[in-house]
Amino acid sequence: MDYFISTDPARLDLATIHRYLSQDSYWARHIPLATVERAIAHSLCFGAYAPDGTLAGFCRVVTDRATFAWLCDVFVLPAHRGHGLGKQLVSSVLAHPDLQNLRRHLLATLDAHGLYEQHGYTPLRHPERWLERAHANPYPAPEAD
Repeated sequence: MDYFISTDPARLDLATIHRYLSQDSYWARHIPLATVERAIAHSLCFGAYAPDGTLAGFCRVVTDRATFAWLCDVFVLPAHRGHGLGKQLVSSVLAHPDLQNLRRHLLATLDAHGLYEQHGYTPLRHPERWLERAHANPYPAPEAD
């Protein structure tokens, strides 16, 4: 299939992105729509589209466009997996003109190390230098009515 990638924020299907992140992802389960909207508004986003124009995949990059980029929220919808779309998304990110010659690109993944290693990502060279401040459950499940 002939998929295409766009960074045009007007093309993004916010409902589909929110549904995937809040219901199907392991990293953003129960994320509120307002949080997704704010994250997208302040990130460089990449939508992957099927030939009919519907959203097939997504990722966003948190970046200052000068020194640092964090690749996150990468997903391909189940109906579109197996066509190399994840690779195409990552390639598009790495080729984007605003993301060239940065000091560091980071990402975190539970299970897609092989995909990212194909694009030059490696484990942290000096993990002892890195610290994090993480919230174990930032998006708790909504209370039942």
